[in-house]
Amino acid sequence: MAKGIWVFVEQRDGKVRKVTYEMLSEGRKLVDNFGGELAAVLIGSNVSDLAASFGEYGADKVYVVDRPELASYTTDGYASVLADLVKKYEPAVVLLGCTLGGRDLSAMVAQKVSTGLLTDCTDMYLEDGNLVFVRPIYAGKALTKVCCQNASPIMATIRPNVFAVSEPQAGRTAEVIKEDLAPGDIRQIIKEVVMQISTRPELTEANVVVSGGRGLKGPEGFALLEQLADVLGAAIGASRAAVDAGWIPHSLQVGQTGKTVSPVLYIACGISGAIQHLAGMSSSKCIVAINKDPEANIFKVADYGIVGDLFDVVPILIEELKKVLAS
Repeated sequence: MAKGIWVFVEQRDGKVRKVTYEMLSEGRKLVDNFGGELAAVLIGSNVSDLAASFGEYGADKVYVVDRPELASYTTDGYASVLADLVKKYEPAVVLLGCTLGGRDLSAMVAQKVSTGLLTDCTDMYLEDGNLVFVRPIYAGKALTKVCCQNASPIMATIRPNVFAVSEPQAGRTAEVIKEDLAPGDIRQIIKEVVMQISTRPELTEANVVVSGGRGLKGPEGFALLEQLADVLGAAIGASRAAVDAGWIPHSLQVGQTGKTVSPVLYIACGISGAIQHLAGMSSSKCIVAINKDPEANIFKVADYGIVGDLFDVVPILIEELKKVLAS
């Protein structure tokens, strides 16, 4: 543990994902307790200017690999560079976000450095001098506590939104270490990146998520949810039933075969609460369910439940929220 914790910086086009700051904030607390240093690992092209900011979020060092070949994320290139850094400096712990890119990269790096990987962790803490991770299992129906005493390094992916971001400490700096590591043979060629533009927050990082299910009765039902989301500054999500019906893109599906979210507030509208859906949102801090079936499974996990037709309830909720927010 003495060599401390590394946090992989997930960024695209110079924009750092929020989960990076969440891991840095929690990592700072851990190294303050068991010693060692906290480092950020920044890989990409023309990204060196980002390095200075991580000191304000607790990093002692920032390892930077800035090369033209790394302009676009590729599993081969990024995994080769990150694995070489891990082998050279031998950190005790390597953390990545449990995002699409983080899941892809972490698995390859773990294989390259011959260690195990804990995925989708929702908590980590010190116990008897050991770092313990908490992971949901059995589609979120149970939690397991895992301690990797003999792994070197310990590698884990952290679910976005489970840790708070600490206030940045203005003026705090980190030592920047530039490494010129070649990415090796990159077999993937990125020919085109098609971006989906939205003014809403990214689903996995949103503080508020409004989701709809079969109870919306059709794609037009999501127009009502969009009004609620606009009032709250929320992301839109959906159950698999709504996605399979073609009412909304798969990219917005929440659940075991979709995305996992951990917002401060999750509003489920017309969602029955199948175990596959609960696996993707049960770690939300506060769950509000709106369903006209009083026996719906979603009420078993909800903090607040409204039994009623969502087409009657949601418009009232929108108007009342507007009043509250206006005051």
